[in-house]
Amino acid sequence: MSRSPSFSLKTEVSPSVDSQSLKKWVFAFCAIRFDLEQGQLVEECYPHGVLSSEEELEIAYSSFPDSVSQHQNRSSIHDCIFFFRICRRNNEYLYGYVFNRQRHDERLKRGGEQKSVVILSHCPYSSVFRPLLQIVGPLFFDIGKKALEHIAAFVSKWPPPVPGQVMDLPIGNAALKVNLPPALSLPVDDYVSSAATVNQSVLQGLFHDSDLFGSFRGLLLQLWLLWELLLIGEPMLIIAPTPPQCCEAVASLVSLVAPLLCSVDFRPYFTIHDPIFAKLNSIQEGEAFPPVILGVTNLFFLKALRNIPHIVSVGSPPPNSNRLALSNRSSTGRISGRPEGLGFQQLSLRRFSPTSLLNAVKMRRDGPLCLMTEHKEAIWSTYSATTKPDTSILNRLIDAGLSPRVEESMSVVNNEILRRHFLELTTNFLAPFSPYFRTTIPLEGSSPYTDPPSLPPFDANEFLASLSARGPGKFILKRMKSNWLDLYRRFLNGPNFKPWFQRKRAVAVQEQDRLWRQARIKADIHQLISKFSEVEIVDSFGVIERLLLKEIQMQQSGKGGDDSTVTSQKLRGDLQAVFNVLSKDMQQLMLSNPQRASLLHESPEVTKLPGHPLIQVAVVSSTSPR
Repeated sequence: MSRSPSFSLKTEVSPSVDSQSLKKWVFAFCAIRFDLEQGQLVEECYPHGVLSSEEELEIAYSSFPDSVSQHQNRSSIHDCIFFFRICRRNNEYLYGYVFNRQRHDERLKRGGEQKSVVILSHCPYSSVFRPLLQIVGPLFFDIGKKALEHIAAFVSKWPPPVPGQVMDLPIGNAALKVNLPPALSLPVDDYVSSAATVNQSVLQGLFHDSDLFGSFRGLLLQLWLLWELLLIGEPMLIIAPTPPQCCEAVASLVSLVAPLLCSVDFRPYFTIHDPIFAKLNSIQEGEAFPPVILGVTNLFFLKALRNIPHIVSVGSPPPNSNRLALSNRSSTGRISGRPEGLGFQQLSLRRFSPTSLLNAVKMRRDGPLCLMTEHKEAIWSTYSATTKPDTSILNRLIDAGLSPRVEESMSVVNNEILRRHFLELTTNFLAPFSPYFRTTIPLEGSSPYTDPPSLPPFDANEFLASLSARGPGKFILKRMKSNWLDLYRRFLNGPNFKPWFQRKRAVAVQEQDRLWRQARIKADIHQLISKFSEVEIVDSFGVIERLLLKEIQMQQSGKGGDDSTVTSQKLRGDLQAVFNVLSKDMQQLMLSNPQRASLLHESPEVTKLPGHPLIQVAVVSSTSPR
């Protein structure tokens, strides 16, 4: 966790909040108290009235650790940060970033109290809200509800989020320097329109700042199995001793398939109070489990969701916890104590030692219910992975030893190594689909005043047949078993393929449209029409007219780009130039349409399209002789 930025606040100044600007980042700030008699209560919510009573209750239940995951030591104050994800009635997902404080005081009932400060947002921007929580959380416990209003005022002055870019976000006398995930990885359709125009400096995905190495350090050899399970959308239960550990593990899993858009319903911190729990709990043996990733701390889920096919146990119990830790923490081994390479040989020897083999047999026999008595890092799954662990990557990982400071810096290095590998792995796995996103530009000397060709149609059976014949490429063949085609078949049938493919196609169509727009701006219409036949000239007039009307409509609806005005001017001039070379009879026919006549007027004119407000469009007059 990054350290809290230096921050001070002048509370005597009344804050001014721009609610519309605030919504682009934050939906609401909440303060929630655990009441001994009434349970979880939302004490403060800013802005007021944005949540229904049912949503307040669900958010309140999700904002506190389960009793079994709380620290059992008697330190006076314990803070933790985690996040959850819930689905609202309109099928929109809401992310809740939680700063939880447990204060132990023997003078109080039950020996202490709990409160949580929650930032609610439609945006999965953990790189923004985690450091922001480190400011607003302690500030709330210092000055109360004023903290929520003042932080909201600062956030409302931020520029709109730009996916895929590094942004400096001022807050008081401090500033947050954050890297937002790219538009194509965001599960928000509103950002698709910007995906084609934003320059993505780094191909990252959601939660690229999560601690992948720290979350799965005891299961490094199984990362390739987990990558496949997430790629094909298999349901998984991630169980950890504490909310920060389970939500970090879920976030790391989601980040593992970057730059693929993850369409699996993931819940970083899931409780029995979530409305979908009843549905999941009713699934009978043999029935298909929906594609979900659930991060939990309550061991009750091991029995309640016993039919979920894949269970992953990660993390370490907190000090003095009532849950025991196994000394050899996983079947793959966790090497510590020496600042040297976390080599594959060490992992292999520890994994296949007699003790580890006996532990593995015992865990398979007992199943995940063995976690009820002692915590272990392990995976229970019958899935056989196609992808082989890359030993060269494992040999590059560095073991930091026991020093927390060295541990943090080495985790950064190891996370970078792992992310680059899985980014390359995912990119190469998706590479065979690239012909279906390939854009075209007008050939040199040809007319751009035609409709661009459609992108190649996609048929799953034809794709698999073609891929079977030509292969997926050397990178994938080297790292996968001979049944690699089955993995592609599972991917095509899974929940991730269709949303990712449709979004990539939409971006490709936008990009192709942009390229053809640029070609029309640069085109010399006089040179082109000098080579046209009379029929081609008339056809070009119709195409240019349609393109101009479309451009005007986009401007009127507020969807026009930065070059929309220039494009309209150029198209209007081109339309006039084509009109000038038409025969007199054809010109009279064209002018009989009032709307078309207004487009051909050779002075700046207000054009009104049916069902749209007026718009001023300047005219570029043609110099061609009549």
